[in-house]
Amino acid sequence: MTAFVSFSIPGVAVGKGRPRISTRGGFARAYTPAPTVVYEAQVAAAGKQAMADAGMTEVLTTPLNVRIDVFVQIPKSFSKKKREQALAAEIFPGRPDIDNVAKAILDALNGVAYKDDDQVVNLSVSKRYAMEPFASVRISEVLP
Repeated sequence: MTAFVSFSIPGVAVGKGRPRISTRGGFARAYTPAPTVVYEAQVAAAGKQAMADAGMTEVLTTPLNVRIDVFVQIPKSFSKKKREQALAAEIFPGRPDIDNVAKAILDALNGVAYKDDDQVVNLSVSKRYAMEPFASVRISEVLP
């Protein structure tokens, strides 16, 4: 039987921010922007809870399939017709950049759900509108 874990992260998905550079005492230092750090901690906590709920006590070490579905809240400015189109997946959100969100989620799960995100051999990512924002993640082992 293949191992899998599935969970949701409530709230607005945050894309991986570019490292920022600051100087302190004459030395340059790179740091991750605060919104990225907060979102990655939220993802890691949700992943850790899902692993525990699935009875998984060790991180996965095999090749993995990962599916990420990002749901963006429909703007309040949308008309009723446009809101219906958004819910029917006839129109799609622009921001956040889907690749940056995937990167933030994959990085956050390093050492939590799997040893390293280089184990991900199949990645599927989608972005749609929803009434409330959240992201959904499903991780499964690749079948031989």
